[in-house]
Amino acid sequence: MDLKPQLRLRFYGDPCLRTKSITVEEVGPGERMLIEAMIEAMHKYEGVGLAAPQVGINQQIFVADIGEGPIAVINPEIVEKEGSEVMEEGCLSIPGVLVKVKRPERIIVRYKNEESQTVERELSELMARVFQHETDHLHAKLIVDYANLAEKAKIKKQLKELEQQHKDTSHVQD
Repeated sequence: MDLKPQLRLRFYGDPCLRTKSITVEEVGPGERMLIEAMIEAMHKYEGVGLAAPQVGINQQIFVADIGEGPIAVINPEIVEKEGSEVMEEGCLSIPGVLVKVKRPERIIVRYKNEESQTVERELSELMARVFQHETDHLHAKLIVDYANLAEKAKIKKQLKELEQQHKDTSHVQD
């Protein structure tokens, strides 16, 4: 019997995406089960990262997999930043929308893994970007918050449609 929760992806307009996540005090069986379900959902939706708020859970947890195997990140901190680059980013919770986002190129991060061990790593390139994007989710920040006025005008209609779809389906469960 599969006891993992079935997770439903939340979309732009869902209040969960705009609620700051709480710190995880202890990594227990429940958190590990959630992490396993999140990794499954991330792969199902073909993402490279998935934060707990994107599945309706406001805890400081995200998972990522850029092709090197999945990692679980709990209570992430960015302790050092260097350089900057602008790249287009998308988001599973805002399908069809791409925004140019300026982020540090190299970061040093600290977090707990699913075994509750503290990990400190230097990240660059795609993994640094994914880490920052998912950490933003935990602080209720979305890629659309980085959009300049021209980009905001361009995506305004898409965002309104996503919000309307959310209102129409928020009462429906999978």
